[in-house]
Amino acid sequence: MVDLTTTYLGLQLKNPLVTSASPLSKKVDLVHRLEDAGAAAVVMYSLFEEQINHEGRELDHYLNRGTETYAEARSYFPDLEFYNIGPGPYLEHLHRVKQAVDIPIIASLNGISTGGWIQYAQKMEQAGADALELNIYYLPTDPDLSGAELEEAYVRLVRDVRTRVRIPLALKLSPFFTSVPNIAKRCVQAGANALVLFNRFYQPDLDLEALEVVPNLKLSDSDELGIPLRWIAILYGHIHADFALTSGVHTAQDVLKAIMAGASVAMMTSELLARGMGRLTEILAELEEWMEKHEYQSIAQMQGSMSQRAVAEPAAFERANYMKALNSFDHRLP
Repeated sequence: MVDLTTTYLGLQLKNPLVTSASPLSKKVDLVHRLEDAGAAAVVMYSLFEEQINHEGRELDHYLNRGTETYAEARSYFPDLEFYNIGPGPYLEHLHRVKQAVDIPIIASLNGISTGGWIQYAQKMEQAGADALELNIYYLPTDPDLSGAELEEAYVRLVRDVRTRVRIPLALKLSPFFTSVPNIAKRCVQAGANALVLFNRFYQPDLDLEALEVVPNLKLSDSDELGIPLRWIAILYGHIHADFALTSGVHTAQDVLKAIMAGASVAMMTSELLARGMGRLTEILAELEEWMEKHEYQSIAQMQGSMSQRAVAEPAAFERANYMKALNSFDHRLP
């Protein structure tokens, strides 16, 4: 029988399937069902910086800007009295979930600025979180804000959170950096134990009849696997941190690709929202079947086996792949 166990954030997990931050963690019984279906760990839905600021009546700036969107949401900043359940109840819910299940529970903070709100990272640790995922979801709209300044803010935020908590810290990044390897390295040096690649920036749409900007939330599909797959394969072995692949994980094949690129875990939510939690059980069975057929004895054996460091043509992950892709269309020309 194959060994599906893996290690992520220093946590021993029974398999590499982790559910990413989503509404599936908003009820204790739903987390129970995720555990029963086979999830090795659950990332809680995010507590947003805007909610914490709201508690101190400091939200006007965010509500009036109208330029930011955020993950796990179907509209621009709603009435935060009703969105999620607020900072205090979030911590209580986190504690109840942790007490109810045996799998690790990873808390999630979503924000960008450093300061007093970071105290909630410490409160999440006190509530029982096994680890913390810091989701830096920021869309820069100020033309006077340089990339260097923004990157320094990211690093400072990681460093500040690291000083507040003892539990492992994962950092969820977007792919939109001039140098992904550099910002990854700097954030790990600042204290991140794992990198979650990548965040999805939900794009607004325009209602031409109402002349309004409207939210446009679309679930991911396997076609989105390419970008995180590529970067994990490039970074594996060069950045000394664990990797979680998120965005585009829908099948056992997607999970296998994530592990072979170098990820410790594959995170999914869209597939479960679309087709039900039972997909976890099905994917695990398919994963085990594939490994037995191809004579893999463990997840550890295959991890990183298709990373840039391990393949015969590492340049395929870089610019050479662009030329090959273009040349592949030559035979289709009339």
